[in-house]
Amino acid sequence: MDVTSSGARETSFVSEEAFTQETFRRWFERRSRSDSNHYELIDGHVVLSPPAAAWHEAVEARLVALLEAHASARGLGTVLASRTAYELPGGETLAPDVSFLSRERAQGGPRPERYEISRVVPSLVVEILSPATARRDRTEKLEIYVRNGVDEYWIVDFTRREITVHQPSDEGLTESVIYVSGVVESRVLPDLNARVEDVFGDVG
Repeated sequence: MDVTSSGARETSFVSEEAFTQETFRRWFERRSRSDSNHYELIDGHVVLSPPAAAWHEAVEARLVALLEAHASARGLGTVLASRTAYELPGGETLAPDVSFLSRERAQGGPRPERYEISRVVPSLVVEILSPATARRDRTEKLEIYVRNGVDEYWIVDFTRREITVHQPSDEGLTESVIYVSGVVESRVLPDLNARVEDVFGDVG
């Protein structure tokens, strides 16, 4: 796969070659299990990001633990980390840092085989900003997730220690709330007791 750099602060590499979801899936499923890079299909091209930093992994782990504890105790669905990719109806294949797949959506869609990419749209997705992904996470991915039927999109900004929650509105736009402290309110996971302080903690 030929790639071109598009600037370290925007993303790492974007393939020159165009892919469909099918050709990307075949390539993705053949890659080495030890490959720790992050691959997504956006606008027909493979976007490669380098392995996450330690602080990013720590925040991701905290989020997975908080959301999983809530979802599991109530039988709401499954919380997944960044190794899970989704083929979206609009033609993109994305692997959010954290995702929640409701029981209803999982039961209503095709069940992937081991190592296959899911074809069910997640109910909630979380992206943790890094210098390589911040612009795309705030703009392009927001539009993609809303257009494809994701019910809630969290953007976690480690530098500012804040969490922005985007939810689709009746007008097709998004309503957003920024949390800098206290409990993050979720429509998808009602009564969730996840505090901003618990997400970031003493991660430095």
